[in-house]
Amino acid sequence: MMKQPSLDRRIQSLFPYALASLLVLGTVRLVLDNLKNNQSHFVQQFLLWEAKEHRILVNISADDGIKEGCNVFEGKWVWDNESHPLYKEDSCPYLVKQVTCQRNGRPDSLYQNWRWQPNACRLPRFDPLKLLEVLRGKRLMFVGDSVQRGQFESMVCLVQSVIPEGKKSLHRIPPMKIFKAEEYNASIEYYWAPFIVESNSDHATNHTVLKRLVMLDSIAKHGKQWEGVDFLVFESYVWWMYKPLINATYGSPYNVQEYNVTTAYRLALETWANWMESSIDPHNQKVFFMSMSPTHLWSYEWKPGSHMNCFNESHPTQGPYWGTGSSLEIMKIVQDTLQDLKIDVTFLNITQLSEFRKDGHTTIFGERKGKLLTKEQRSDPKTYADCIHWCLPGVPDTWNEILYAHLLQHYLNSRSNEAQQNV
Repeated sequence: MMKQPSLDRRIQSLFPYALASLLVLGTVRLVLDNLKNNQSHFVQQFLLWEAKEHRILVNISADDGIKEGCNVFEGKWVWDNESHPLYKEDSCPYLVKQVTCQRNGRPDSLYQNWRWQPNACRLPRFDPLKLLEVLRGKRLMFVGDSVQRGQFESMVCLVQSVIPEGKKSLHRIPPMKIFKAEEYNASIEYYWAPFIVESNSDHATNHTVLKRLVMLDSIAKHGKQWEGVDFLVFESYVWWMYKPLINATYGSPYNVQEYNVTTAYRLALETWANWMESSIDPHNQKVFFMSMSPTHLWSYEWKPGSHMNCFNESHPTQGPYWGTGSSLEIMKIVQDTLQDLKIDVTFLNITQLSEFRKDGHTTIFGERKGKLLTKEQRSDPKTYADCIHWCLPGVPDTWNEILYAHLLQHYLNSRSNEAQQNV
């Protein structure tokens, strides 16, 4: 009778098999982990490639444009503290001190919460991704004075939040400011030209001169910077209205004469119109002209019996209102000039809707000659309140909402024309 091996010997004999099994399992686990890591790396690389090579899908449909027959310039201001403001003052690092009213001490913020509501339709909700898609590979340039610079800064603030850090930049190249969105190869730009034509106030920072001089038939220097720009937005008004007469040259740079402002303005716009017709490619460039930005210098116009200005105003004017700070004669000159042009220029008539907004100016919470007001100056708002420039966020955002709607409509029309040509 054979003896059964002892328990210890049987256990000992299983060690080689157990060790081999562990080695096999370890090898399999190592292979699987390696495959998993490689797969994860592959997925990450694929996603990075996708993000780099493919655009974010943005759907711009017919609903985004301006409804046919709708006049977006006729309407009313409605209180809306849910959708407005469209950005926060402290969320946009590109604002200059001239427009940051909250940071400069303005105690109220109601001026940020009004939305413009056209009578017969609704402005499309501003979507920065859609605008960037419209601007892909293109340049948008604002041309004008410091009011126009405020509209430029507003537009930059409206789009910059959706652009990743490191993919956006702002460069100051006097007389220009250039904001770039790298992934879209797009730029939003500003060009300082307070009279549109050339003048002795064309220096971007040192433009306060004792006697303003405008060269009514000279525009070539400016025009070189506008050539080939895809979207041009012009504005020029306040600098013309300093006095009833203005020193200017016409025909000869040495023949300086005093011109009535309206006469000089008409001659300047004729020079601009001639440049437009000879230099703009209407198939590849789109031009806009902003109407005058109103001033609110005399409160008796909306509050009979008062002797102040826009200081301490917190609500829009109710009912029809047209201030003496807005010249109907200048408005007619612009309209006549655009009507006679041989190329299409879109007139953005923001004057009336802005007339209601006596509450939106920087008043004593802005700058004067490049510096914030002193305590003594702030105590004298009748003398020092700025009723020309606008706080941001604020009224210029609405101007850009309207410009945005027109840019979307232009984009849709261009796509429709391309589709018809390909049929």
